[in-house]
Amino acid sequence: MPAFYYIAIHHTGGEQKGVIEAESEKHARQLLRDQSLIPIKINFTQSKKGVLLSKGFSFHLFKKGLSAKELAMMTRQLATLLSAGLPVEESLLAVAEQTEKSRMKGLIFSVRSKVLEGHALSSALREHPDSFSALFCATVAAGEKSGHLDKVLLRLADYTEQQWHMQRKLTTALIYPGMIVLVAIGIVGFLLEYVVPKMISVYEHLNQTLPMLTNVLIAMSDMVTTDGLYVVIILIASIFLWRHMLKKNSRLREKAHLFLLRIPLIRYVMRTTNTARFARTLSILSASGVPVLEAMQISAQLITTIPIRKAIELAVNHVREGAAIHLTLKRTSYFSPMSIHMIASGEMSGQLENMLERVAQHQEDEISRMIEVGLALFEPAIILIMGVIVLFIVLAILLPIFELNQFTG
Repeated sequence: MPAFYYIAIHHTGGEQKGVIEAESEKHARQLLRDQSLIPIKINFTQSKKGVLLSKGFSFHLFKKGLSAKELAMMTRQLATLLSAGLPVEESLLAVAEQTEKSRMKGLIFSVRSKVLEGHALSSALREHPDSFSALFCATVAAGEKSGHLDKVLLRLADYTEQQWHMQRKLTTALIYPGMIVLVAIGIVGFLLEYVVPKMISVYEHLNQTLPMLTNVLIAMSDMVTTDGLYVVIILIASIFLWRHMLKKNSRLREKAHLFLLRIPLIRYVMRTTNTARFARTLSILSASGVPVLEAMQISAQLITTIPIRKAIELAVNHVREGAAIHLTLKRTSYFSPMSIHMIASGEMSGQLENMLERVAQHQEDEISRMIEVGLALFEPAIILIMGVIVLFIVLAILLPIFELNQFTG
């Protein structure tokens, strides 16, 4: 049954927004009137892009898709209901009714509408690529083929919850360093904008040559005072323009990735992050019954760094020709020796998905340790940089005074 987004007036005169299932727009209006609501706007939820359209009126309801927390919660609820023996459409209806967010409710109703039309759940989910990744849809499709959709969704729920916890942990850990950076920038900006000009104005009446540090500080203060706002605007515009160019131009994005891969520390981070994602995805898909070649192809598409993705896609072609998985991945030079040995052991023992899961866990632990070390070093580094900047400002202000004392003495 299609879903409709509505705006209505309730009996107290206030405005109410929400999503309702109905056979048609006329039926939706009647259902709203039965609830003592006066419909103002009713818009059919388009399934493909999550865009609601009506007469000359459109807006993106699901433009940003589901967050990691929302996806984890929805997957866990759906898996629990399916494990209890409920049909897919009833489980989707129950999940939709439990959520209070119109955006998420409309998305679930849209998926349920496709399921009621006879489409598979995985096919309905693919209509919303902003909310459900290729990994999610492929895993659900494998669960449908094997007849163990509930177990596959439980595995997906564990994975999405793990990703959500990692994002939340990183976000929480970045709050304090981010505040330090903002305070440091604010203090330096305040000094250059208000304090330094008043101190430097004292030296304008002196007939002496100012030290180089003082001249540099005066130039910086003048730039902040006169052109500071323009510099910030140009900097922000340049960042957005660069990101837009990277998003639209794949060749430029590949060159940028190649440049970053030449920097040792960044190369290690990019390699570890992408190989962990590949191993985790391949493990989930293999355990869900997806053929190895298809699982490797899907896993390769989720790699964000283009050179690494191309190397793994080449490895997939070699596996298709009969080569061993660990040997083809070893030729890419992006997987660590320990990962290669563990994958080789999994191939020989027939426990490839278990060893891939261990590889992913090991790589993810490495990433977590790097994040913890980086954040632990970030705070003292910011304090040190702030101290150097303040020392520079103090020396630039005091040096003319020292020279004047030497001259008068």
